[in-house]
Amino acid sequence: MAYETFALVYDAVMDESLYQKWLSFSKRQLAAEHQTILELACGTGALAVEFAKAGYQVTGLDLSEEMLTLAQDRALSADTEVTFIAGDMLDLTEIGTYDAVTCFSDSLCYMQDEKQVQQVFQGVYQLLESDGLFLFDVHSLYQMDEVFPDYSYHEQTEEFAFLWDSYPGEVPHSIEHFLTFFVASEDGRFERIDELHKERTYPLASYTQMLENVGFEVRVMADFTDRVPNAHSKRWFFVCRKR
Repeated sequence: MAYETFALVYDAVMDESLYQKWLSFSKRQLAAEHQTILELACGTGALAVEFAKAGYQVTGLDLSEEMLTLAQDRALSADTEVTFIAGDMLDLTEIGTYDAVTCFSDSLCYMQDEKQVQQVFQGVYQLLESDGLFLFDVHSLYQMDEVFPDYSYHEQTEEFAFLWDSYPGEVPHSIEHFLTFFVASEDGRFERIDELHKERTYPLASYTQMLENVGFEVRVMADFTDRVPNAHSKRWFFVCRKR
């Protein structure tokens, strides 16, 4: 699939209002001295560009070079300066130091197990400046166990059709998202692309313990607000300070 076509589909199915919510949440937590930001799993760069527009010095990291090509195009179109680098959040060595690190859109839920989650936390801690902040969100147990199972969403336009169906995963508090794209080609036929996304989460106490193990001071909020989570919170937001 051409980059431009992928961008069309990706941006069409993504709720763009979420980027402003992540930006607003971050700005409430960041202090004046937090000027350099590393955004992990930056994807097509939508949030990275919003950070740059807000005056931050931004570096975006993603595993997909295809995504980063789209991200670079987005930054140029928005007349913003963002540095994009290809990399794995499981290996955050030799990419500089930062005042803050973000990892939104439940990207940490794609880690295979707690060992990998802990590895990311350790890597982030090492590259943060003193008193730096790590901001991220994950799916709650309620979202994973009660909301996602048997979730189904379908969207169709003249250019593409998108099918998203979710089923319980093989391990506790996990989900498997089956995504199917039908994208119109130049000859009028539709190309089919299938993807399987596996996510998992852990109890709130497990995240807190892993973060404290590497030295973070932790606060937890929910659903883009500054309120503490409750039994029906869908996203947990973590604000972690390097002591």
